[in-house]
Parts: sequence; C-alpha cells; structure tokens
Amino acid sequence: MNRLAGWYRGRSLRSRLAMLTAAAVAVAIALSALACWFIVRQRLNDQITQTLAQAPLRLGPDTGIFTCAASPEAALASVAEHRRPVPNRWDIELVATDGSACLPGGADRIVRSQPSDFTTTGVTYRDGSYANGTSARVRVSQIRVSVTGQGPKDFTMLTAVAVDGVEESLQQLALLLAGVAALGVVGAGITGRLVARSALKPVDQLTNAVEHIARTEEVGTTIPVRGDDELARLSSSFNSMSTALANSRERQIRLIADAGHELRTPLTSLRTNVDLLIRSNDTGRPLPEATRTKLLGSMKAQMQELTVLIGDLLQLSRPETSRPEREHTVVALHELVHRAVERARLRGPGLQFALVVDPWYVHGDGPALERAVINLLDNAVKYSPPGGTVQLALQDGRLTVRDHGPGIPPDELQYVFDRFWRSPSSRQLPGSGLGLSIVAQAVQDAGGEVALGPATDGGPGTVATVRLPGQATAP
Repeated sequence: MNRLAGWYRGRSLRSRLAMLTAAAVAVAIALSALACWFIVRQRLNDQITQTLAQAPLRLGPDTGIFTCAASPEAALASVAEHRRPVPNRWDIELVATDGSACLPGGADRIVRSQPSDFTTTGVTYRDGSYANGTSARVRVSQIRVSVTGQGPKDFTMLTAVAVDGVEESLQQLALLLAGVAALGVVGAGITGRLVARSALKPVDQLTNAVEHIARTEEVGTTIPVRGDDELARLSSSFNSMSTALANSRERQIRLIADAGHELRTPLTSLRTNVDLLIRSNDTGRPLPEATRTKLLGSMKAQMQELTVLIGDLLQLSRPETSRPEREHTVVALHELVHRAVERARLRGPGLQFALVVDPWYVHGDGPALERAVINLLDNAVKYSPPGGTVQLALQDGRLTVRDHGPGIPPDELQYVFDRFWRSPSSRQLPGSGLGLSIVAQAVQDAGGEVALGPATDGGPGTVATVRLPGQATAP
C-alpha cells in the first residue's frame, strides 16, 4: 500500500487527475452495472414467481393423470413406459414423507425435494433444481389426494419452472455490462486525460512563466486570465505578484541610481579636498591657514551631509518587518513638537516661530514621528525668507507647518514625497530629497495622512498638513 501511495504521489498532477477521473467514472459505471444486473435479475425472478403463482394448487383436468410409484425415479420410469405425453406448463411432482411420488403424464424430469418441504405450511417459494442438475424455481404446498388402492394420502406438491434460460440471459447480461463498463473506463481515462490537459492549461502557462522568470530574471511577465474560477484567481494572483516584483525591482534600481547620484557629489568634493591636502604635504608647500581651515570646514560639512544622507537611506530602506509592534507606544505629540521646534530655532536663528500647540496623544513610533516633524520644520526653515515667520499649529490631531517662502509650483506637488526628488529651483540648497519621503513613511506607519500644498490664505508659502489618530488626554 505504501509503495502504491508513493507511486501515485510520484505521478504528475495531470496523470493523477486523469487517474482520479477514470477511477470515479469506473466506480460509477460498475455500480450502475451491478444495480442494473440485480434489478433485471429481480424482475425476472418476480416474473417466474408470478408464473408459478398461476399454477393450480389442486389436481384437476389441467394437471393430467398422475402415476404413483415408490420413488420419484420409479414414477418417472413408469410415466415414460406408458408414454402418455401431456404438455405441461409447469413441472408438478407429488412427494410423500415415505419417499413415494406421483408424476403427471408427460413428465420428463423430477424435482429434488428438501426435508424442509415436508414441514412447510401454506405456500412458499424457493430456489431448487431438477435431478439432472438444471436450476429451477419451486413452489412448495401441501395437498391430500386419493391414491388408487391406498385411499387418501398427504403429499407435498412441488411445482417447478426451469430457470436455466434466465440464468443464461443473466450471464450474457453480465458479460455485456462488463464489456460496456470496460469501454466506459477506457473512455473515462481518455476523457480524463483530455479534461486534465484542458483544465491544467493555465497551470502549464503559469509554470512556463515562472520558468521563464527563473531563467531570464525578467520579472513582470504575466499570463492571460480567463474566467473567474480558482485557476483564474491563481493566474490573477501570479500576475499581481509578478507586477509587484517588477515595480519593486524598478524602485530598487531607481533608489540605487538616485543614491549613487546623490553620493557622488559629496564624495567627489571630499576626494578633491583630500587630494589637495595630500598634494600640499607631498610638495612641502603648506596651504595658508585660512585656506586649510576652509578646506577642513568644507570636508566636515560634506561628511555631515553624507551622514545625514546615509541615515535617511537606512530609514527608508528599513522593511516593514523590521519595525515591530513593540516600537508603537503612546506618544505625547505636543511634547515631541516642542522639542522639534527648539532644534529648528537653532537652525534658523533669525526666524520667528508662531506656535499653537494643544495636547494630543497618538500611538506610534516616537523617534520616527519626531524625525518627521523635524524634517517638516527643516523644510520650513530652509525656504523661509530672512526674518520670516514659521507658523505651527497642533489642534485635534491636525498638525500644520506653514512657511512664507516661494512655495511649490502646482505641477510639482505630485512629486514632493518621491525619494530624491528636488525642485529644480531648490537644487542649489542643501538636502538629499529624502526628508519628505521619511515624513510620509513615519506618518503612514502611525495610521495617519500627510499632505503638502499652497497656503490657503492667499499669501506666499507652503502648508504641510499631518493628521494622526489619537486623543487629547493621556490613555
């Protein structure tokens, strides 16, 4: 059994489906054939029983003259000797308990009696046979007749009908049904193979597509979807997965290209400054102190820019699974905003900050949310004119940061949260183009929304709006 199960599991899905289909049809045909055979057999037996039921239960002119002897064999010999053939519809035999028997004229065979026949009361039917071995259906009843020279005597009346023709017909029917069943099984196997090939065609297409991707690494390959069954859902899921992989690879390639582009500028500047310092030392002509100080300051600024850029890249490249639920705690957003404003004051010492901050508690990653607020304030500080005002409000879970700078053109608003995107008008300003991407990620992780748009009061500047679910009192 284990070897058979192992052999079955080792077959292809198409072969297993074809075998299961053929087996199911074979069982159905076999059961139908058996049911048909038994029904026909029962109907024929019922007809024979009805024929026996029409036989007379008493002796009369229709039953002919009976010849009695000491045994059924002797009675049969006596009937044959007298040659008084009388056509009988039934084979009738009278058997007494002492072994004597009586047969009608024309009888050519005797029915085998059974001991139970002599104790049976009423009329019963049983399967029996003739003395020559031919099968018969026998009706058993009790009768009293007068025997010449003996007077009244009790006999068991056996009325029989040969059923050898019925059995032959049943055998022929069994052979016919077996042949039909065999043809049905063969046809079921062929049909199952065709059905399996047609039903599993989407699976073949899916397999070919997967093998193509594995061989060529060309993600994004899709297969046609037909219908709405399970295979169609599987095809749709594969297409969605393939498209997602293609988009992921595209984003990865774009991230690498953008990161390489952003890293090239500070690295080139650092290499130039280091080469200049090395050349000065190698030639023995030291740089002027002011120039040397300027070079070291520039190198420090470039290193800080690299540090910020690498930190931003690590923040954005961190997968969702690396931000476990334990980092999401209750955060006092108003306290976080005050800390971010103090840092922003240091970066914009000539700016004014107008604050309206109400208590608000949210559930999220505190450091990530603080980084998001700091990035929003950094943008406001960067684009605010000298002596300008940065307005910040936190009311009912709605945080707004508004500057009075040049603003963002309407056709560029759709790109502001893209990684490494920087407005053409601000490329000369410091930054990597990752700040707003970090803001969007932190806010989305906390279940909130962020938007950037022009000032709504008609004045210059940009307004950043963050909505975070929470409550005004500490939980």
